[in-house]
Amino acid sequence: MIFNIQRYSTHDGEGIRTLIFFKGCTLHCQWCSNPEGIPFGPTLLYDERLCKDFGECLSVAAPALHRSDEGHGIRIDRDSLARPEVLRDVCPAKALTVAGEEISVEELLKEIEKDRPFYRDHGGVTLSGGEPLAQSEYLAPLLQELKTRKISVDVETSLYVEWERIAAVKEWVSTFLVDMKHTDAGKFRTYTGGDVRLVMENLKKLVEGGSRVIIRVPVIPGFNHSQREMISIIDHVHALGIREIHFLPYHTLGMEKYRMMGLEYLYGQYRSLGDEEVHSYVQYAQSKGLRTKTGG
Repeated sequence: MIFNIQRYSTHDGEGIRTLIFFKGCTLHCQWCSNPEGIPFGPTLLYDERLCKDFGECLSVAAPALHRSDEGHGIRIDRDSLARPEVLRDVCPAKALTVAGEEISVEELLKEIEKDRPFYRDHGGVTLSGGEPLAQSEYLAPLLQELKTRKISVDVETSLYVEWERIAAVKEWVSTFLVDMKHTDAGKFRTYTGGDVRLVMENLKKLVEGGSRVIIRVPVIPGFNHSQREMISIIDHVHALGIREIHFLPYHTLGMEKYRMMGLEYLYGQYRSLGDEEVHSYVQYAQSKGLRTKTGG
């Protein structure tokens, strides 16, 4: 299941890329900018600013949807909405949208082929999410076919999956763009819900197996945005023999999605970071001989 295809991207890999966002994530990072990608099933988003009170949705998804007590818009009882996908394309005003749809490998390949003329020598496909490796049984035939068609594939991943899922697809992946969020197990678990030891074990195996790895560090206020914590991450990366690291300053671009999903955004008190605020981390990484980049 995917929830977005972004074309003509110049981020998340070299050259011009087609970004494919897979639904479902094994972590629950409190600052996630794609919260609609965390659940493994379809997710309903509602933007009351677009609502025109047409009412089509009420008949399709009753009794989970109700008229708002305020006289405009609707209320959603998400606990009783068993199948959000019934609301796909129902709202003429697009106030209701459903993130996540099943797509066959063949259908996805057709979408990718539309962008092939733009890839040239350095472009290709980047699989993101969510956590794409959580769907390795789907990825394997897709990656094999892309390899046959000589289309390069990068995978953006937290590596928070069983090693068997990585091993099943790694031979067809050009570059693993690995999110390295922290080295402290306690902080990692508190803010992401995961065990950092699994990430570190998988990263070590990936490097030892000869896969090309680029580390991407989301720089998050209140989580890892300090010289001490960044030095720990950079030193760990350097010790593994990885040669490139990217720093991704925190931004608030995903904030509205939480509101549309009926969720609280736990990072609402923080402002976006500028590139200059990660400059000292870039300098330290360069002093260790690492190639660096700021932003995607």
